[in-house]
Amino acid sequence: MPKILVTGANGQLGNEIRIIASNYTSFDFIFTDVGELDITKFIDIQKFYSENKFEGIINCAAYTNVDKAENDTVNADNINANAVKNLAKISGQYQLPFIHISTDYVFDGESHIPYTEDAETLPQSVYGITKLKGEEFAKNACKYFIIRTSWLYSSFGKNFVKTMLRLGTEKDEINVVYDQFGSPTYAADLAVAVLEIALQIFKIPENNLSGIYHFSNEGSCSWAEFANEIMNVANLNCKINQIASEAYPTIAKRPKYSLLEKTKIKETFGIKVPFWKDSLKNCLLKIKENN
Repeated sequence: MPKILVTGANGQLGNEIRIIASNYTSFDFIFTDVGELDITKFIDIQKFYSENKFEGIINCAAYTNVDKAENDTVNADNINANAVKNLAKISGQYQLPFIHISTDYVFDGESHIPYTEDAETLPQSVYGITKLKGEEFAKNACKYFIIRTSWLYSSFGKNFVKTMLRLGTEKDEINVVYDQFGSPTYAADLAVAVLEIALQIFKIPENNLSGIYHFSNEGSCSWAEFANEIMNVANLNCKINQIASEAYPTIAKRPKYSLLEKTKIKETFGIKVPFWKDSLKNCLLKIKENN
């Protein structure tokens, strides 16, 4: 039974992987966050490997506060790039498959068609720049699987869906931008995709499927449309006023368009991708049950 190290286990994706881990009995998962393992220190990873002898890595750890990263570049770079370099190094050293989660922010957001895995990268923020550096380091692993995703949300942690639910109970109306487009991604769906890929990697280890893959839920919307759907499904009487991005300035530049082309991951691994509205309903139901 292969031991799989999961880093960033207290985040949105890490927690979702915890929940479904019992469905994947062919793996023995080792869930860690910074309290158990500091992945920014290679010597700590080396020691952890010698004690646990894990046979694969799923890196869910990331510095995801996009605006804060603009002025906290050292920490963002340390977690999004240097830590990935360390994990890739240990992966290469011991021939371990390495699954790493990346982001749509590696693109400039100026496209009008979905981004393919080989589309030109041109990040416009510190967050995007550090995540792209992490991707380059991940490629140093012997078997790397970089999964870019977008607009991630979950019943765990802080995210757009939970913010909208809170504001929807506090306010009669809120302003949300209408001119940024992408696809929301339910972290529970991404968790399934990650573990299904892990299964195939270990089932047929000689397959050379290393590379970059895209995963987000099917369909597209603006942030305003996303917010409106949240209010409708949650039965919240809060009006969404659609505003332009210029009317809501942020410290970090957001991509205007970040839809990801997902044909490669579907054809290579047979991954099924749910529609974003269906997944939103599932998440809101889970949040309601938890409350």
